[in-house]
Amino acid sequence: MQTTPRGNRLHIAIFGRRNSGKSSLINALTGQEIALVSSVPGTTADPVYKAMEILPVGPCMLIDTAGIDDTGDLGELRARKARRVLEETDLAIMVIDPVADINDFETHLKEEIEKHGIPLITVVNKIDTGLADLDSLQKSLDIPLLGISALTGEGIPQLKERIIQLAPAGFEDHPIAGDLINPGDVILLVVPIDKAAPKGRLILPQVQTIRDILDHGGTAFVTRDSELPQALTQLKQPPHLVITDSQVFPYVDAIVPPSVPLTSFSILFAHSKGDLQELARGAEAVNQLRSGDMVLIAEACTHHRQDDDIGRVKIPRLLQQRVGGLDFHWYSGFTYPENLGDYKLIIHCGGCMINRRQMLYRINKAREKGVPIVNYGVLLAFLHGILERSLAPFSLKNT
Repeated sequence: MQTTPRGNRLHIAIFGRRNSGKSSLINALTGQEIALVSSVPGTTADPVYKAMEILPVGPCMLIDTAGIDDTGDLGELRARKARRVLEETDLAIMVIDPVADINDFETHLKEEIEKHGIPLITVVNKIDTGLADLDSLQKSLDIPLLGISALTGEGIPQLKERIIQLAPAGFEDHPIAGDLINPGDVILLVVPIDKAAPKGRLILPQVQTIRDILDHGGTAFVTRDSELPQALTQLKQPPHLVITDSQVFPYVDAIVPPSVPLTSFSILFAHSKGDLQELARGAEAVNQLRSGDMVLIAEACTHHRQDDDIGRVKIPRLLQQRVGGLDFHWYSGFTYPENLGDYKLIIHCGGCMINRRQMLYRINKAREKGVPIVNYGVLLAFLHGILERSLAPFSLKNT
């Protein structure tokens, strides 16, 4: 890994009408020709993501969206995709064209951003044309406006300062394991090397967890599951915490002494990115499942499927053995299905590829529809009868 993962970046989305200069603003902020700029309306179809650094905020993800005023059936689809970006947006920038009258497009977008509780910066682009009447435009929207020129760069430094000021405090202050350990603690990580492990690398959640342990002063020891017994005997003292891949939970549970706290990478991500209590409650819904019930398995990425894939094969097999006759549906990627209410249970991946805001959005949408939601690790711990043990470390901090 050479760059900060997408899910750990501050997500800054840029909204506005067609040809208001959204793509030009992306290019001005990055100092590169990243986004396609054209005088033809509707050039940006799907949201475009660009990773960059804005100091002192740090790693950011800029999102260029389609015009909110796009027309026709295809245009409405593009505009709807643009609004879906709000699900993952930490900070929004609305771009106004000074020659366009402010109307429902801008006011509705402003209301929607505020409803999501997202900090908003509103900029008036193209001030180099001399057509911008900031006072008049500000009265129309009743919010502060910042004049910029994406073409000349005027106002861009001030915009970056505004981003730094409004970046949500603590947007990345959700440790994976750091709030469970103290400096000097020894953490043992159990990492199976199987078909799903990338050649020459570890998978993203494992790498992120190791980094988080080091950031918080812990000492990370890593072993395969096959070498776990030897690793435990070689340590002078029992580890303060054992973190395992959920797929070998029963094996690790049987080997690690009951006095040693044990959890999984996926449960750590449920704690860091989501709502662990809500996901733990979702596991209990397995007891209410009946033959014929629809179950959604949602993955935030579109990774290559293995023969014994956890979401496509292992979890469905375990649930069918327990309940039988379940109707499984799969949904992958950065969007979420509209028909959540049709399902009796949602099983979500660990969410390492999405940010905390989007994971919480997905949990809240499930709650609104009255559908229980659980993630892979929490569910596997429940199915193997070790959920109570795997949740215990979250009440052991500083004890």
